[in-house]
Amino acid sequence: MPAMENDRLQSQLAFVLELEKLKNIYRQTLVLHEDRQENDAEHSFHLALMAAVLAEHASEPVDVLHVMKMVLIHDAVEVDAGDTYAYDTAGNATKRERELKAADRIFALLPDDQAAEYRALWDEFEARETAEAKFANTLDRIQPLLLNYKKGGISWKRRDIRAEQVIHRNQGVTEQGSTALGALCYEIIEAARQEGMLK
Repeated sequence: MPAMENDRLQSQLAFVLELEKLKNIYRQTLVLHEDRQENDAEHSFHLALMAAVLAEHASEPVDVLHVMKMVLIHDAVEVDAGDTYAYDTAGNATKRERELKAADRIFALLPDDQAAEYRALWDEFEARETAEAKFANTLDRIQPLLLNYKKGGISWKRRDIRAEQVIHRNQGVTEQGSTALGALCYEIIEAARQEGMLK
């Protein structure tokens, strides 16, 4: 790459290129139109699209651009920490520690002002206290449900996931950001149970 005199631009590009690695972090959910796992970049794009399209269903008014920025970087830490499967008890026991360490390194690639902004967005998503964070987390829970259901529950079946596990994961989170999407979540879980996708 050509030498650049602009340190700020160099830092920004370093961050952008580092997050390109999200294309190689594979999740357990499969994409709809191929028999392969979704990667983190695709997941984040899909959430940003959902934020724009479904914002009217948020429980409270939200700043859509703020939500979009949040979901685009919410999995940035997985460049170092990897994707932890939602139902992996052992992996989830160390997830917070791994992700905090990753956040310290990855967001520090940016210029100081942007490092603070983007780290604050990540922290906000994790805390689930603002209207934007609640809605972003709702989208993060409903998106894999939709894909799993539309794929015939294949990733649930592979791991013998029970309906109770999926209910427990979503309870108190999915409906918090959107009453409508929360109701849809439980409708999907019940339909998946009745159709034999979930035990």
